[in-house]
Amino acid sequence: MSRITKSAQGEVCTVRLPNVCNGNPETTVLAHINGVRFGHGVGRKVNDIHGAYCCSSCHDALDGRTHTNFDKDFLKLAHLEAVIETQIKLIKKGLINE
Repeated sequence: MSRITKSAQGEVCTVRLPNVCNGNPETTVLAHINGVRFGHGVGRKVNDIHGAYCCSSCHDALDGRTHTNFDKDFLKLAHLEAVIETQIKLIKKGLINE
């Protein structure tokens, strides 16, 4: 487990899907953005700098394990915005450089 992945432990969810987010930092993990253009593929996740601090409920919604009323584009945008917010936190923690 990388330092970036470990840094998600105890963090507040940056995805915060309305009426989905459980707000429990004990369930937060690093949720990697999906997409072939980002290096995602069978058995491969993207680089950890392309992940968001994400509670278990939001993570389930992003990965399609639970149904929401959000369309795919909304979920992608919410995840991408959360990745950027997480990157800001990672810079402040000194885990990635500006």
